[in-house]
Amino acid sequence: MKAISTFILCICICLLTAPLLGETKRFTIIHSNDMHSHLLGFAPNIDYTPQPGDDATRGGFARIATEIKRIKADRTNPVLIIDAGDFLMGSLFHMRSRESAMELQLMREMGYEVICLGNHEFDLKPDGLARILNTATKTPGRPQFLLSNIRFDPASDKDDSLEDVFRRGIVKPYTVLVRDGIRIGLYGIIGKDAAEVAPFASPVKFTDPVEASRAMVKTLRGREKADIVIAVSHSGLRDNPSRSEDEILAKKVKGIDIIVSGHTHTLLEQPIIRDGTIIVQAGEYGKNLGVMDFDVRDGKVSLAAYRSIPMDDTIAADAAVTGRIEGFIREINGTVLREHGLSFYDTVAETDFDLLIAQDECPLGNIVSDSIRWYVNKIDSDPKDPSTRVAMTVESYGLIRDSVLRGKTGRIAVTDLFNAFPLGIGNDNTMGYPIVSFYLNGAEMKKAMEVLTSIYPLKGSDYFLQISGLKFTYNPRRMIFDRVTGLWLRNERGGYDPLDYSSSNRKLYRVAANIYNSTFLKIIGSFTMNILNIVPKDRQGNPIEKLGDALVDADAAKEGVQELKEWLCLMRYVQSFPDTDGDGVPDVPSEYRDKQGRIVSQASLNPVSLLSRGTILTWGAFGALLLVLLILGLATWKIVSVARRRRA
Repeated sequence: MKAISTFILCICICLLTAPLLGETKRFTIIHSNDMHSHLLGFAPNIDYTPQPGDDATRGGFARIATEIKRIKADRTNPVLIIDAGDFLMGSLFHMRSRESAMELQLMREMGYEVICLGNHEFDLKPDGLARILNTATKTPGRPQFLLSNIRFDPASDKDDSLEDVFRRGIVKPYTVLVRDGIRIGLYGIIGKDAAEVAPFASPVKFTDPVEASRAMVKTLRGREKADIVIAVSHSGLRDNPSRSEDEILAKKVKGIDIIVSGHTHTLLEQPIIRDGTIIVQAGEYGKNLGVMDFDVRDGKVSLAAYRSIPMDDTIAADAAVTGRIEGFIREINGTVLREHGLSFYDTVAETDFDLLIAQDECPLGNIVSDSIRWYVNKIDSDPKDPSTRVAMTVESYGLIRDSVLRGKTGRIAVTDLFNAFPLGIGNDNTMGYPIVSFYLNGAEMKKAMEVLTSIYPLKGSDYFLQISGLKFTYNPRRMIFDRVTGLWLRNERGGYDPLDYSSSNRKLYRVAANIYNSTFLKIIGSFTMNILNIVPKDRQGNPIEKLGDALVDADAAKEGVQELKEWLCLMRYVQSFPDTDGDGVPDVPSEYRDKQGRIVSQASLNPVSLLSRGTILTWGAFGALLLVLLILGLATWKIVSVARRRRA
C-alpha cells in the first residue's frame, strides 16, 4: 500500500511539473555603467534641453528614465535594471554626493535594482562612500549594492564606517532575485586594474576577482540554488586579450551565465560570448543604454536579442526627473559655487574650436597642465626669486575626463569646464584634488617623463602625462626607462632652453601637480626596481616624507593651509584669457587649437640615437648584447675551425 501511494505521488509530481520541463522563459536586462554623475545630457551641458529635436547632446538621466519606462511597457516578461559601477565622480553633481546622493536618489526612482560598486565610488575614501550609501538609504526602495571581493583592515579604524554599511546589508556580496519562478543570482566584483587605480580606498583592499567569482558561483549555485548567475563586474574589456579581465573571467570561472561589465567605458554594439558566457557593456556617461533579451530553457541561458540604444535628442526627457535635476542645480549653486563667485551655467570663456582630450599631447591637456603652473605662480611665488616659480607641471590623461566642445554657441559654461577635470578629494576632506609643489633635480624630471615613454606603453592610458613648462623628445626604440633624448624648460620669453639632466646638475626646480599624480611620481621607483626613483624635496633639498606637507596654500592670509583645488585653477586660468573680439567674454587663445610640440617621438634605430647620453641601463644592455655577439662569434669561429680540420 505504501509503495502504491509513493508511486501515485510521483506520478502527480511528474504531471504537475511536466508543463515546466522544456518551457522557455524570457527575461530582459537593461544595463548601464560608468555614469560618472552625468545627470544632464552633454556635451556641452548648456546645449541640452529636455524636449526632443533641438540639440545634439547625448545622455541624461531624464532621457534614460523615459527609455526605461518605454522598454518595460513594451514587455510582459520580467525586466532587471543593473548598473556595473562608477555611478559617481564626473560632474558638479557629485560635489554634494555625501550630503545628498543625487545620483542614487535618481537611480532609485528610475527603477535600478542592482548596482555594483566601482573604483571611483572610493574616491572620497571609505568614510565618504559610507556617508553616500547611508544618505541613499534614508529613502525606502533603494537598489541593492553589491561587492564581493572587498577586505577590511582589522587594524585600522579608517574603514570602520564602511564596514558597518556592509555589516548592515546595504552592500552585500550577492543577492538572489526570484522572477517568474526562476532564481537569479547576482554578485559584484572590482577587477585588478580598477583596484590599482583606487588609491583612496586604503586601508580597504580588494581580493582576486577570479577567486572571489569562483566562491560566489559555488555559493549561488550550491547553497542558494540559483538557476542563473550574473556577474556585475567593474573589471572591463580590452583589445589586448591578456588584459581583457571580463573575458578572462568568463574563461577561468565556470558557471557564470552573463557578465554585465563596466570600468573600461567600452561600447559593445553586440555582446561578446566567451566559453558560453554572454558579456555586455554599455560605454560611458549614459550615452547609450544596453538592452538584452535572453531566454532560459532547461537551465540554459541563450541570447535572444540585444540593442545598444543611443540616449540622444530623439528621446523626450522625463518631466519628474528633469524637475529633480533642476532642484539639484539650485543646491549646487547655493552650496558649492556661490563662494567662488560662480554659477552652474555661467559663461567663463568662448571658443571657435573644440578642446579635445587624447592619448597624445592635446589642446585640453595643455590647458589643464598650464592652469596649474599659471595659478600657483600667480598666488604662491616671489617675482624677485626665480627659484620659487614653478618650472614644470604634470597631469595624467586618466584624470581629464571630458573634452570641452564648442557646441551650438561656442560658449564654455562652468558646468562643462568642470566636467573636464572633476575628480578628487583633499586632505581637508573637501571635494577636488589639491595642488602640491616640491623640488626635483634635472635627472628626476627626466625620470618623470620616462613614465610616459616606458610605463604608459605597458600599463595604458592612466600613465600618459600632459605637461607644462617643459618639452622633450624621446626615442621609443631605445632601452626601456631610458628613452628620453632631450629636455627643454620654458623661459620667461616664451621660448625654451636646454635642461641639463645629467647627474652632475644638482640644481633644484620647482614642480607642481595634484596630490594624486604626485603620489604616483613618488612611488614610481618602487615598481621599477628603483630605476625611476623620484624623491620630492623641499626648497633646501630635504626629502618630503608626506606630500600633505607640500600643499599649496591658496590664501596665506588665513590661518592654516587653504587647499588650492585643481578644478578652481582651471576655472581661473580660462577666465584670465584675453577678450580678443571685444564682446566682454574671454576667448580661448588660438595656440590651443593644436599640439605645441611639447611631446615629440623620434623613432630611430640609428646607433647614435640609441646610445647617446645613455644611462647605465642602456650601456649595460649594450654591453650584454656585445657579449652575446662575441660569444656567438667565437662559437661560430670554433665550429668553422673544427670543420676545416676535419676536411683537412
